[in-house]
Formats: sequence, structure tokens, C-alpha cells
Amino acid sequence: MTKKQAQQPSQMQTLTRLLKYVYRVSPAALIVSLVSVIISAAASVVGSLFIEQVIDRYITPMLKQKSPDFGPLAHAVLLMAGVYAIGLVANYLFTLLMMVLSQQVQKQIRNEMFTHMQRLPIAFFDQNEYGDIMSRYTNDIDTLMQMISQALPMFANSVFSVVFVLAGMFYLSWQLTLVSLVVLLLSLGVVRYLTGKSSYYFDQQQKTMGMVNGYNEEMLNGLKVIKVFSHEPEVKADFDRYNDQLRIASGKANTYATILFPIMGNIGNLLYVLIALIGGAAILAGNIPLTLGALASFMQLSKAFIMPIAQISQQLNAIVLAIAGARRIFQVLDEKVEVDDGQVTIEEKPGVKNAWQWKLPTENGFKYVPVKGHIVFDHVSFGYVPGKQILHDISLEAKPGMKVALVGETGAGKTTISSMINRFYEINSGTITYDGIDIKDIKKDDLRKSVSIVLQETHMFTGNIMENIRFGRPDASDDDVYQAARLARADEFIHDLDDGYETVIDGGGGDLSQGQLQLLSIARAMIADKPVMILDEATSSIDTRTERLVQAGMDNLLAGRTSFVIAHRLSTIVNSDLIIVLDHGRILEAGNHDQLLAKQGYYYELYTGKKEIQ
Repeated sequence: MTKKQAQQPSQMQTLTRLLKYVYRVSPAALIVSLVSVIISAAASVVGSLFIEQVIDRYITPMLKQKSPDFGPLAHAVLLMAGVYAIGLVANYLFTLLMMVLSQQVQKQIRNEMFTHMQRLPIAFFDQNEYGDIMSRYTNDIDTLMQMISQALPMFANSVFSVVFVLAGMFYLSWQLTLVSLVVLLLSLGVVRYLTGKSSYYFDQQQKTMGMVNGYNEEMLNGLKVIKVFSHEPEVKADFDRYNDQLRIASGKANTYATILFPIMGNIGNLLYVLIALIGGAAILAGNIPLTLGALASFMQLSKAFIMPIAQISQQLNAIVLAIAGARRIFQVLDEKVEVDDGQVTIEEKPGVKNAWQWKLPTENGFKYVPVKGHIVFDHVSFGYVPGKQILHDISLEAKPGMKVALVGETGAGKTTISSMINRFYEINSGTITYDGIDIKDIKKDDLRKSVSIVLQETHMFTGNIMENIRFGRPDASDDDVYQAARLARADEFIHDLDDGYETVIDGGGGDLSQGQLQLLSIARAMIADKPVMILDEATSSIDTRTERLVQAGMDNLLAGRTSFVIAHRLSTIVNSDLIIVLDHGRILEAGNHDQLLAKQGYYYELYTGKKEIQ
């Protein structure tokens, strides 16, 4: 067992936390439901006890009458029907309330998970498959809804039924009640074994379902690669293995769960016959002071005694399954959010367009520092996991308005450096300052408001093209969107579309090419108009002709701004003010294009073709 598994909360701790959560969502609904459950269970037992009165006080005397009077019996039957009617209304009420409550809990927990997810560090998503995370949003939350709307009220109803039935049985005959308890104790061993097995396999079912969803998501994203390499048989074999694990876990969980109810039902039938034999013999022998009506009532209660036990066992399986889902949900909610101790904020200068300033707290209030885009790395080291350094003692200075290019092979640390600027990850040592302010002192949201990024992997959102470009600045006007698209050279292909800027695309980009999506991504960054720009292989998916068009617009955009450009094509960064050559997280060379060529070092070999960037 791993350390993480050893620290998992117990089922009771998880259930207690879940019930507290449900109570917090709607205390009134839960309390009214509980009262209704008690009334429903009590009405059922009172109705069974009433059988004694009907037989002994009304039916037996009428058998001795030559002209029976059915009036009192009819009155008693109506009274009995009234009791059952109250139970029926109470049953309907708690069923309705718990269904509504389950929907409220489902909505609340999804909202909390989504809100919390947005505050989690990028490292969490690096370490967890998206499919597994989505499984918590869907399968695990659905199991909670089933528990709250069905399993929990039925479980509570069964528990109160057992308590009230037991009290009624003791009232009628303590001797026969002891016989019933002996049978019950013998059956509890079966219940404990079967529920323990089903609990284990339901937990495994939820875990393997997350694995299957994660694998599906990964394979769908890489479907083109799979087809290119004709890797379908291997992928199918892996899927069959995961799916078979799910089948085995689910099959065993449901086998142990479903076999429990018929076993308990047969034990109930056995008890019913046993009570009839023992009770009848005792009445005939006169050993137990029991009337025929009391025996009939007791037999009805004995049937109602075992059935709730079976229902409790059955609903325990649904509760156990929900607990497994709740544990996975709480694992996400318990993940630590991004650490943000920053006090410095950013705001636009009043009355000045596209001018920003830092707002620093001081002893006497605040002072304002213009945002210039002066970025300094001072002996920065970083590793994604402890003990494995990715960046080693990185020192560089990007003065305001400088274009800094990061060059190196895959894995050299180029993207990692850019991720440090907006604090996607926390550095291990050293400092990074922004206009002389340690970025740890700047609120993350405000820090990221000052940095615009064009990622290597483009991602659009479902909506029209206008909305996707405006994503960079929601308050941008239509003219701003058109201007950004023209600068990014996206305007031309957009006008060629049937619906132009109103063309609807999905998250995958619809029918647009990768190059067109990259142009939209660039336009989105342009409209954001931030002091610092990061371009991570921004032109990697654009052909040479389009690249020349975009480069002109990019140069206009980057003029006067600090920018970090990551590129494999050295032709796109020859006009950079500073070129940083990286290798395995270390800086090999630094200087402008002419300086590095004069050194005839690593960059010179790359530029002249003696070496290639892998």
C-alpha cells in the first residue's frame, strides 16, 4: 500500500463528511424527510399491530354471532386504512424531497468541483488523466445522486422499520421475538460477508472505470497517430485489458450485491414458517399467552422484520458505491489550490489607453509603479518533481521592449522557462522579478493579466470566431476584433468563410486547418494587448508563405513590448535582441544573432545547418 492509499479516509469518515455536506445544502429538506421516514415506518408497524385488534375484537366475536354486525369492523378497517394513508403520504413526501435534494447536491458539488479545479495548480493536471477527472464529474456524482435520492431514504426507512417492528414484536410476545433474533443473528454473518465483498469490488469498479475513461480520452486525442502507424490492434488489446478489469470488478460487485436480497428473502420465509409452527404449537399447548390475532399480527411483523434487513443490506451496496465515488470527489476538493500570497495588483492607468501600472501596498497606503515589462531571472532552478532538476541556475534579463528568443532541442527547458514567468509552477530556488518586483509578491491573477501567451497547441472554445478572438479581452469592440485579425493575417481566410466572423467552431476547431487555428490564437493574444508576450512555437503550424505574413504583423505587435519567443525556425528569431541557447536546462550561449554567429559556437552550427534542432 502506498503512503497516499494509507492516508485515505475510512468509509465511515467519508460517509459522515458526505452527510454533513448534504445537510449543509438544505437542512430543512433533510429534517422534514427524516420525520416523514419515521412516520412512514411507524404507520406500517401500527397497521400490522392493528391486525390483532381486527381479528380478536371484531372477527372472532362475529364468528359466534348468528347475525353479525359489520359496522364496528368497517369502522376499524377505515381507521386502519387511514393509518396506511398517512404512511403513504409520508412515503411520497420523503421520496419527493430526497429527489429534489439530490439534484441540489449534484448541482452544488459540480459547481464546487469546477470552481476548485480552476484554482488547482497545473501540476495536478499533469499528474492526473483528463478522462479520470471527467469520470469524477459524471460517474461518481451520479452514484451520489442515486444514494441520496434512493438508497439513503430507503436505508433510513428500513432502519426505523426494524426498530419499530422489533418493539412491536416484543409487545406481542417476547418469547417469539427471541426466536426471531436468533435467526437474525445467524443471518448477519451472511450479510457481513457479502457486503464486505461487494464493498471492495464496488470501490475497484469506480477506480477501473476512471482508468477506462482516461484511456479512451487519450486514445481519442491520438487517433490520427494510431491510424498513421496502424496501431489499432495494439490499442484494442490494451483497451480490452482495461475493459476486462472493469468487467471483472463490476461483475463481482453486482454478483455479491444481487445475491444478498434473495438469500435474505428466503431467510425471511423460513422465519415466517418457523414462527407459524412454534406459535401455533405454543397456543395449542397453552405455553404462551398468545391469541390467534396476536399470532397473525406477529407473523406479519416477522415478515416485515426480515425484509427491512434485506433492504438495509441491499441499500448498503449502493451507499458503499456512493462512498467510493464520494472519496474520489473529495480527493479533488481536498487538493491544495495554488499558493498565492501576493499583495501587488495591476490596474490600467486612468484615462490612458493600454497603459498599466502596479499597485504596491506600503505602510502609508499604496504606491504605483509603471508596468514596463522588465523581466529578470536570477539564478533560477526548478524541477517538476523533487530530486529531478529541469532548469539549472538560469540567469537572464529581458529589458523593457526586448525580444528574447529561447532556442534549443526538445526538452532543453524553453517552455519551462516561459511557464515560470506566469507562475504556472513555483521555482525551487532563485528569484524572478517583474519591473523590480518579485513575482511571488504579485497576485497570480494580476500577474497573468500582464502576460499574453500563444501556445504551441492551439485550443478554441465552442462559439463563433468573433467570440474566440474576443476571449483575449471580453470587453473588446468588434472593430478591435477586426484589427487584431488583420494584424494576425487571419482576416483574409475568415472573410472566405461562408459566415465570416460568425462562423461557429467547436473546441477542436471544426473544419479549420491547424495553421488557421494558430492564426486565430495569435489574434486572440493580439487583442489582449498585454505588456509581455510569450510565443511558444506560435508559427509552428503555419506554412512558409503564411509565416512571412504573420511575422510582419507580429513585429508590429511586439514593438515596444517585452516578448519571449520559442521557435524551431531560426529565421523567425534572427531579429531578436537577445537569443538564449539552452541545452538540458542550462544556458550555453546568450547574445544577439550577430554576436552568436561571431562566436561560431552551438548557435552558429544550428544556423549554418551543421546541427539540427531535434
